[in-house]
Amino acid sequence: MNNLPDISKGLDFNNPVLSIFFIISLLSLLPAVLVMLTSFTRIVVVLALLRQGLGGHQIPPNPVVIGLSLFLTLFIMSPTISAINTDAFQPYSEKKITMTEAFHRAEFPIKKFMLKQTRQKDIALFIKLSREKVPAQPGDVPLKILIPAFAISELKTAFEIGFLIFLPFLVIDMVVASILLSMGMMMLPPVMISLPFKLLLFVLVDGWNLLIGSLVRTFL
Repeated sequence: MNNLPDISKGLDFNNPVLSIFFIISLLSLLPAVLVMLTSFTRIVVVLALLRQGLGGHQIPPNPVVIGLSLFLTLFIMSPTISAINTDAFQPYSEKKITMTEAFHRAEFPIKKFMLKQTRQKDIALFIKLSREKVPAQPGDVPLKILIPAFAISELKTAFEIGFLIFLPFLVIDMVVASILLSMGMMMLPPVMISLPFKLLLFVLVDGWNLLIGSLVRTFL
């Protein structure tokens, strides 16, 4: 988004053909934007690790995991989306600013969210790899450095949360496996016996409320 040419000059976006082309181009980038610039990655990885910890390969099923991740992402990103709509999209739709200015205005709230969740160590890594000068202020970090740094920070945080989720389920698996081994029932899969106990534990502690609440608070 930095140093973008003012492509809005000389282009008539009231032209239906150009408008359709522009909309299709934006829609093609939505999956990458969703994964790399929002909270979606952390949420979907944590929910996938929860499913793995429970031992049910399709419990909950993929559509539920993806759907819940999407709506939680919209909930967490709503302040950022509102800021982009107010500061960038609405002025541009009213033809008060150019497309380039709209991109620059939209960049600020996105950067603000990403910088809050990104470790300085990860930003320093990509600054070193790119051989660029250290920015004077955090807001001056270019997106080509901030985006990959944000991605690996999100993965690290998701794995840390997943490790804490795995611990109680691992204890149940070990206890069940030890009991079955002591009873000589080595041919019986421990997962088949431990799954009901793990589901019972998760329900008794109100696991969904606890997990989702804690997960959303990590972004606040």
